[in-house]
Amino acid sequence: MQPFSRDQMARRAADDIPEGWCVNLGIGIPTLVANHVPAEREVVFHSENGIIGMGPAPPEGQEDPWLINAGKQHITLMPGASFVGHADSFAMIRGGHIDLCVLGGFEVAENGDLANWATSENDTAPAVGGAMDLAAGAKRLWVLMEHTTKDGRPKLVERCGYPLTGLACVTRVYTNLAVLDVVPGRGFVVREMAPGVDFGTLQERSAARLHLDS
Repeated sequence: MQPFSRDQMARRAADDIPEGWCVNLGIGIPTLVANHVPAEREVVFHSENGIIGMGPAPPEGQEDPWLINAGKQHITLMPGASFVGHADSFAMIRGGHIDLCVLGGFEVAENGDLANWATSENDTAPAVGGAMDLAAGAKRLWVLMEHTTKDGRPKLVERCGYPLTGLACVTRVYTNLAVLDVVPGRGFVVREMAPGVDFGTLQERSAARLHLDS
């Protein structure tokens, strides 16, 4: 079995983003997506701290301390990039102008519910933050995450046990083992598996019923 690396997961998601979409990338693995969109394909990356036209991460040693994304990571800018106020940035999100948001996840339920900000009611995270706005306001939501936790617990579940970020909002999941769509009435439908991964192994590492693409 050869699970996808985090860069491979990000590249796989980047391959599926159509020309011309406006895309918000959450912190963690999703930020890697910007590194894998070919320069000849126009994808406009948005960051909720007020950047429209975010580029890939800068080469080591060439970071500009004034250019960071919402996760405080150094970024570059694409030609024609713009800075906007925080209110305008969230107006884009809440107004339905983001074609796609890519977020990390702690759990995704078979009905598309997402939990990605806290692992208990007493977690140290102060609040859900902009992820809730993105889950509700983006036209589509994809999740990039490991298929299981470090101690082997499944992240694909029947119902989320952690505090929710959004309800029935996830349409596709990219993990280190597979690519799955969340299909109303069916749940998780497997579109692709990592090299050496079979359906039985994938099902064993999931806490919700999986379906093969037909």
